Amino acid sequence: MGSALSIRFVLVKPSNALNIGAAARAMANFGLEDLRVVQPHEPRFRDARSAVYGGKLLKRAPLETLEEAIADCRLVLGTASAHNRALRRATVTLPALRPWLKRRLPAGGRVAVLFGSEKSGLDNAALDHCHALLRIPTAPDAPSINLGQAVALTAFELSRPGLERSVLQPEDEPPDARQLEGL
Repeated sequence: MGSALSIRFVLVKPSNALNIGAAARAMANFGLEDLRVVQPHEPRFRDARSAVYGGKLLKRAPLETLEEAIADCRLVLGTASAHNRALRRATVTLPALRPWLKRRLPAGGRVAVLFGSEKSGLDNAALDHCHALLRIPTAPDAPSINLGQAVALTAFELSRPGLERSVLQPEDEPPDARQLEGL
């Protein structure tokens, strides 16, 4: 995303330490640092702070109300599988997210992406704060995705432009199979 766009991930009522840790690690892996946590299951949240690469991020993450976590955001997206409720907001799929954000916020600003609890996703009260919904397309027989995986996929998609590198070609012609065998 452009430098004028700031991404915040908000975990709402997470309860599984492995998922919380996986979410923080994924953010760290893709260079995202703005994490907020709303009503975590406290004993498990403390356990998650040992996550590889994500521990520092979790220690810095403020525990806030949802209203506090999104107060300075220009746009709030809620993640939803859309398989068990009627959705009454614009819905954008993950592959279309970056172009959609460029059209929606051409001057930039802070965007919050809300991820709900592992058992039930975002509740209606959290969805009421969302301008639009973000869906990760899945097979119809498995319509919802794990919290840690959803954060990883979303973090990858949003950070991809900064991570893409060109293919480096050696100056010399690469060896053929016979030459490799001889080596």
